Amino acid sequence: MKTLDAVVPVYNEEAILPELNRRLVDTLEALPYEWRVVYVDDGSRDRTPELLAGFSDEDSRVGVVHLSRNFGQQLAISAGLAMSTADAVVLLDGDLQDPPEVIPLLVEKWESGYDVVYAVKRDRKEALPKRALFSLFYKILRKLSNVDIPADAGNFSLMDRSVVDVINTMPERDRYVSGLRAYVGGRQTGVEFERAPRYAGQPRQSPLKLVRMATDAFFAFSELPLRLATILGFFVSVIAFLVLLTVLYKRLISGEAIVGWASTMTSILFLGGIQLIAVGVIGEYIGRIYNEAKGRPAWVVGRYRNLSSGSSESLKALHEGRDPT
Repeated sequence: MKTLDAVVPVYNEEAILPELNRRLVDTLEALPYEWRVVYVDDGSRDRTPELLAGFSDEDSRVGVVHLSRNFGQQLAISAGLAMSTADAVVLLDGDLQDPPEVIPLLVEKWESGYDVVYAVKRDRKEALPKRALFSLFYKILRKLSNVDIPADAGNFSLMDRSVVDVINTMPERDRYVSGLRAYVGGRQTGVEFERAPRYAGQPRQSPLKLVRMATDAFFAFSELPLRLATILGFFVSVIAFLVLLTVLYKRLISGEAIVGWASTMTSILFLGGIQLIAVGVIGEYIGRIYNEAKGRPAWVVGRYRNLSSGSSESLKALHEGRDPT
């Protein structure tokens, strides 16, 4: 019999977890597979750890990875993927905006031969400014990226074992899982779904965290910002050269004196701004190189529940960026 894991990162979701677990278990029970739920507690500070402990005590098919602190959603997902051993893995967020009832549609596509089935949001329930920003993010990412990353396809997806194994060997720490999923390639397709509003509470992804994830996506899957910095440098150099020719012409040939400090200050500020942008872009890449070079574990696990400790050495190797073989 085929096996299916559902990986769910959660952070301070005590108001949602009982309903999420009920609907998720009911959905998986209706499928003809051996299944398991892997919750990843990303350093929650409310009653989330206690609720997850209760779920795992009641059902041995519910496993929990408790991270030692909050490492962020993308690393929490990576920790769950590293613990997965099933033939296919479903990723979904823990706020019930990814309805568990869509999972059978993903499974159906997987059974027809697809390696990755991602869920495409038909309609977002967020406020208009946030929807506009998400739309802009995906448009820019698709233009900049050297990988074809589907628009409006977030974490909610099903991945075949072969894809998960490849993602688990990727050692990078600034991770954007949707991009890594697209990078692996294989047969991929999308399934549209109606994204539900958040079931309870406030969004856990702050604007600052969303900006951080967006920059991780841009810099992880494109070298275009570096090229743009170079192009801007050449562009400014050409303008400066033309201005220099104009000044020399007026001073030496026409005899016209150039007076005033406004134009001088404008040029200095313009050139300084371009230089700071270029340095900032280079700094983003250098910072990521430095983060990788330190070799620290991408996440630290505090404890497990209903998960085999036999995979702990492999898990440790994976999240330290070493070859688990």
